[in-house]
Amino acid sequence: MPRHPFTQYEEPPPPPLRILVADDNPVIRAGLTAVLSAADGLTVVAEAEDGRAAYEAALHHRPDVILLDVRMPGVDGISALPHLVRLAPVMMLTYSDETEIVQEAARLGAGGYLVHGEFTTAQLTQAVRDVGGGRPHFTPTATNALLAHVRGDATAHVDHELRAVPTHFASRGLSQLQSTVGQSSKSRFQLSSREAEIMDLIASGMNNQQIAATCFISEKTVKNHINRIFAKLHSTTRAQATAKWLGVA
Repeated sequence: MPRHPFTQYEEPPPPPLRILVADDNPVIRAGLTAVLSAADGLTVVAEAEDGRAAYEAALHHRPDVILLDVRMPGVDGISALPHLVRLAPVMMLTYSDETEIVQEAARLGAGGYLVHGEFTTAQLTQAVRDVGGGRPHFTPTATNALLAHVRGDATAHVDHELRAVPTHFASRGLSQLQSTVGQSSKSRFQLSSREAEIMDLIASGMNNQQIAATCFISEKTVKNHINRIFAKLHSTTRAQATAKWLGVA
């Protein structure tokens, strides 16, 4: 029977995201595998009990997303992370909520950080999809750890500048001076509120992925903002932009 010329054909669904689960606890691995495999568009292709096994499994299976615990015997998650991020996006999934560990994981390239007890099953599957799609995903404790890093670096930058200004400014207090510097630069360079926020994060030393996580926007959006910021500051590098933003150029 000939096909009707106006017959509509549905696009085939995209292939499922292929996931590698790395955790030394077999009960947690089994639970994660069951939850993720039951979700639409996700499938677990391998499990691993430590960082070395995770790397070998990632080389063999080429997953789309790697879920990685922090504390594991043998090669731990932080040690394995810089090697794994070269193969696939990595999301830390762990009980470890120490600020230093979260910050180090983000520095080494983790696309997400989920602390057990801070997410539902639905939030877990969405986080996997986000990280697989290049969108960072951090649960509240991890987000607070990144913000603590930003606040600490920003204070250090302003403290350096404080030593170079007259004494009568110092008496106004660090927080007031920090606000004044930011508002002055924002007005001088005609940056929007979002652009000023991102420029503050650049000045604190954050990379695009960390900025995206902190501002809850995509890395692509961060790059677009940075392009506009650089144009307004007549800069071509982060160092140039930071120097002008802090008024030391």
